[in-house]
Amino acid sequence: MDITIKIANEKHSKYAQEICDTIESSALLRGTGIAKRTPEYIEKKMQNRDAIIALDCDKFAGFCYIESWQHAQFVAHSGLIVHPDYRNLGLAKKIKSKVFDYSLKKYPNAKVFGITTGLAVMKINSDLGYKPVPFSELTSDPSFWKGCQTCTNYEILKSKENKMCLCTGMLYDPMEESKDPPKHPFNIKVLNRLKLIKQALFLKKDKV
Repeated sequence: MDITIKIANEKHSKYAQEICDTIESSALLRGTGIAKRTPEYIEKKMQNRDAIIALDCDKFAGFCYIESWQHAQFVAHSGLIVHPDYRNLGLAKKIKSKVFDYSLKKYPNAKVFGITTGLAVMKINSDLGYKPVPFSELTSDPSFWKGCQTCTNYEILKSKENKMCLCTGMLYDPMEESKDPPKHPFNIKVLNRLKLIKQALFLKKDKV
C-alpha cells in the first residue's frame, strides 16, 4: 500500500462523484447530519487548489477541502472523508494535518474553525490546537450557515438562530496559539457527554 497525500488539482476531478458518494454513505452509516456537496462543487475546489486528496496509486483513499469566509478572515476544513478500505490506518489524521498546514500557508491570517458531531474529528482538531468555542466565535457569514440547510439537523440550528446545534464548534487562532499541543489535553469523555446531552435535549423537543 503506497498512499500519497497531495494538493488536489483539476486532474483529480474524476474522483469527485466517488468523493461525494463516500461522504454521504458515511454520514448515513453513522446517523449524523451532513452538509451535502455536488461533484461540481468538489471539482471547483480542486481547480482552485483548495483541496487535499489521498491516493493509493490511482485509487481514491481520502479527501478534505478548504472553504474561506469573510474575505479569508476565517477558513474551514470540510468534507473530511476516508474510503472504507483505508479506515483505521490513521489516514484521517494525516489528511487533516496536511490540510491544516496548507491552510496556514495559504491563508496565514485566517482563523481556522469547524463544526462537527464526530468525536474522532474533535480529537484530531484538538491535537492540532483547536479549542471548543460557542458558535458566536465562528464566522457570521450567512453563506457558511446556508450550507447547513441540507443537514438533517438544520431545523435545530434554525430554531436556535445559528447559535447552537448538535455540532460542536472548534477554533484555531494563529494569532493567539502556537502549533504545540494544548496544555490541557482534549477530554473525549467530556465532549461525548456534552454531545449526548445536546441530543437528548434537542431531539426530544423535536419529537414533541
